[in-house]
Amino acid sequence: MDWGKVIYVFFTLMSLTSTAGFLYEHTPTALFVAASLNLVSTILKLGVRNLLSAELLASSLVADLHLIPAFIYLELMGNIKWAIALAIGALLANIFSMALVLIESSKNRDEY
Repeated sequence: MDWGKVIYVFFTLMSLTSTAGFLYEHTPTALFVAASLNLVSTILKLGVRNLLSAELLASSLVADLHLIPAFIYLELMGNIKWAIALAIGALLANIFSMALVLIESSKNRDEY
């Protein structure tokens, strides 16, 4: 078992679910947790050398560039609608990232 892959998939999935949690309960804490987990996920993907590593990193960066402004809109500007709209974009980027992880896993399984 590749523990590095387990860890980066874990943080990607945690980012996805915590972003969904913010969409359920619109609190700044939930959004901060989602953004923090996504940043950790992005940092972990920097060292990945797989078939779809560029796409994985790009999707994680897209989610970062949605969650960070969403937190700014929520905390500094008090605009919950923009924060939710940006969080939905991050959620879609994380879903795309998980789809890439599944595709990559099935490709690796075919090679064995």
